[in-house]
Amino acid sequence: MVDAESRFTALAESLRDSLQAGEDFSLWYSAEESEFIRFNKARVRQAGHVTQAIGRVRLIRDDRSAEIAVTLSGGLESDRQHLAEGLVQLRLVIGQLPPDPYLQLERSAWHRRATDETALPDCASVLAEIDAVANGLDLVGIYASGPLYRGLANSFGAFGWHAAHCFNFDWSLFHANHQAVKADYAGSHWDGAEFASRFAHARQQLEHLGKPVRHLQPGDYRAYLAPAALDEVLGMLSWTGFSARALANKESPLQRLQDGSARFSPLLNLDEQVAGALAPAFGPEGAPRSDVALIRNGMMTGQLIYPRSAREYGLAANCADANEATQSLVMGAGNMPLDSVLERLGTGLYIGNLWYLNWSDLPAARMTGMTRFATFWVEDGEIQAPVDTMRFDDSLYSVLGDQLEALTQERQLRLSSSTYGERQTWSALLPGVLSGRLKLTL
Repeated sequence: MVDAESRFTALAESLRDSLQAGEDFSLWYSAEESEFIRFNKARVRQAGHVTQAIGRVRLIRDDRSAEIAVTLSGGLESDRQHLAEGLVQLRLVIGQLPPDPYLQLERSAWHRRATDETALPDCASVLAEIDAVANGLDLVGIYASGPLYRGLANSFGAFGWHAAHCFNFDWSLFHANHQAVKADYAGSHWDGAEFASRFAHARQQLEHLGKPVRHLQPGDYRAYLAPAALDEVLGMLSWTGFSARALANKESPLQRLQDGSARFSPLLNLDEQVAGALAPAFGPEGAPRSDVALIRNGMMTGQLIYPRSAREYGLAANCADANEATQSLVMGAGNMPLDSVLERLGTGLYIGNLWYLNWSDLPAARMTGMTRFATFWVEDGEIQAPVDTMRFDDSLYSVLGDQLEALTQERQLRLSSSTYGERQTWSALLPGVLSGRLKLTL
């Protein structure tokens, strides 16, 4: 049986042999072998296995380029034929395109290869652990696991191969009053003790949901944002915040940070970190990715630069993602122990999750959204009651700026649970955040 890397290499060679004079190509390969298990009432309701692969062929000729996506079957000969047919279609199209003034090609013959040989637990053992802790609870969730493959090869001699094994268990525990606690556990190595600890924490929060709900008035409140809530905030920020294109076009929420008229807390440090990430160390444009220090001590020190942006704005490319969004974000830890969060919060909001985030004032980095699932009112370091769903509307220059009091020592690895089209490789390593003020509006 041909392994995924050998199959990808053979497909790239077949494209190389099919080139005509004056042509160049690149092949981006994205594949997965995934197990999916859906739960309801803590019982397995659906289980399945998905194997899929897509090859994106890009033809380059005379300062023009065109791309086509081909669904691959796994049969080497049939996939060669499908890619060859795609190449013929691209030749019909490329001659009708105008020259691209911002076409930027990485012509170095770089090689990067990373394979994760971590053995994930078999589904039967995972199911046994879930059943042991969830028996009798109203649990709804999905478990996804298996290897992810990414590959890049082109006619300039570049070759990249990335194989990573990972899992993601995303679940909610529902109370009899229909309120819920949301939790997750993801990574490349299943640790039974870590899973049991996270589940126990969610179960403790579930018990608090039985208390009378606290109704808060709009106003300013001390708040602790757990890593899952912070993940939503930084995910929104990272979509265009560090984009070289957005910054150059004055469309980034971090415009004031870039020009020095605003800053975050000196406690805040953010990096796009390639080494050891779930995402590959190369991108579909054929360029190797590099680490980028985005924020140091609250000040902007870097941006994410796509090759086209590099050529258009006279910059050096460091990010091969066309969206110029973070793929493997790492936030520096603080000095607040996780078990002292409620004590340090004192009186205020413990926010486990957020959703429906959007910008209410982009130039001011002002964000709005809703609290989600279990948000609790805390007094004197003790959880007193669940809080009604509330809307917040505040500037990140406040929440992560002059109001940022502490970050937790412990950080949580956040892996994307998105399965839209395919399992994703986005990740973030984040602490929890204690902020002296968060504005609730309704």
